[in-house]
Amino acid sequence: MNSKINAVKGMNDILPPESARWEWLEDKVRELMARHAYRMVRTPIVEPTALFVRGTGETTDIVEKEMYSFEDRLNGEQLTLRPENTPGVVRAAIEHNLTYDGGKRLYYMGQMFRHERPQRGRYRQFYQLGAEVLGFPGPEVDAELMVLAHQLLADLGLANVRVELNSLGVPAERRAHREALVAYFERHAALLDADAQRRLHTNPLRILDTKNPAMQEMVQAAPQLLDYLGEASLKHLHTVQKLLDACGVPWTVNARLVRGLDYYSHTVFEFITDELGAQGTLCGGGRYDGLFEILGGKPTPAVGWGMGIERVLELLVLQLGEFGAPAPDAYAIVPAAEALPLAMPALQALRAEGVKVQMHAGSGEGMGSMKSQFKKADGSGARYALVFGPDELAIGMVTVKALRDGTGAQVQRPLGGCADWADTLKA
Repeated sequence: MNSKINAVKGMNDILPPESARWEWLEDKVRELMARHAYRMVRTPIVEPTALFVRGTGETTDIVEKEMYSFEDRLNGEQLTLRPENTPGVVRAAIEHNLTYDGGKRLYYMGQMFRHERPQRGRYRQFYQLGAEVLGFPGPEVDAELMVLAHQLLADLGLANVRVELNSLGVPAERRAHREALVAYFERHAALLDADAQRRLHTNPLRILDTKNPAMQEMVQAAPQLLDYLGEASLKHLHTVQKLLDACGVPWTVNARLVRGLDYYSHTVFEFITDELGAQGTLCGGGRYDGLFEILGGKPTPAVGWGMGIERVLELLVLQLGEFGAPAPDAYAIVPAAEALPLAMPALQALRAEGVKVQMHAGSGEGMGSMKSQFKKADGSGARYALVFGPDELAIGMVTVKALRDGTGAQVQRPLGGCADWADTLKA
């Protein structure tokens, strides 16, 4: 006997009724993006490894520890399953000269891959929703993207999500802050853990994001980047804050917010909940004006965010309760296989009018008893049962029986005129 094959650890099947929640969320996303004039972009799941080494950052955890990389056996090319999608979107924009006629507002939904220890809200294959605005330098698009994320969470019905933001300034300001940061951490080298010591001269900004309790007091007293920002960078940040205020989006400044990727500049932000434990960041992003040049393109301003779909769905269930696929409007009861040639065209006519209909299916000639079929109809959640019995079919009718109003009332409707009474079945 062959052994059972299971899914890869940390890569999960999404099955009914859970899949209905995903479809519902995706529909909400598409509606929102259409209202804000954002257009869908789809990029490959597999990209050249160099894209992420250069774009995400050679010293980031993603590149150092988490990427699924392999060599193409046909041509020896180094490839990687995408761990994030911003470099892929920028690569596509450069390759296809996407911003030649002006800026673009884009969004995507899809799988990302990171090789890390699976835990609640953190999987090896995970799904991310992202929005990217390419070609606009002003702080108004930073604010627009934050308002967009805030509106999406509101449309979904989520509450108790806070917005934290910071500014990383421009490269010269970050260099000055970096020098002060390295000097400070060198004075406190005895308190640095192994990870912080490794990052001290490669990516000291990431030490500020440490979760080590023993380092928190020392890190809190480290030099703040906000103190190194010039007039233009501070004006950019303050304009974002004013626009958020004008749009009713509450925010707080978190001077330790640095994000985990190398390409950010100016505004960075996160949408955070306290209800998901350690994986409480639902959405994070910021401005990345230098990424186009890093990837070989012309200087192009850009800003974007990514949102973890699994985390959003988990928070939805915590706050709003379980929900699944909407029940069908009607359940078709077919007592005998001989009725199918008449029943199925009638059901197709109803579906063409927008009625959601589930048909009972049996095995071969045995369709099951009327009692068992009514039990299935009741279990489906449908508001009506459509009975295609021999008596009904003999006179060209179908019986419509109410299942949810407590009356059990039933009427007969003509098989040949389904479009005329389809609206009576819709919720």
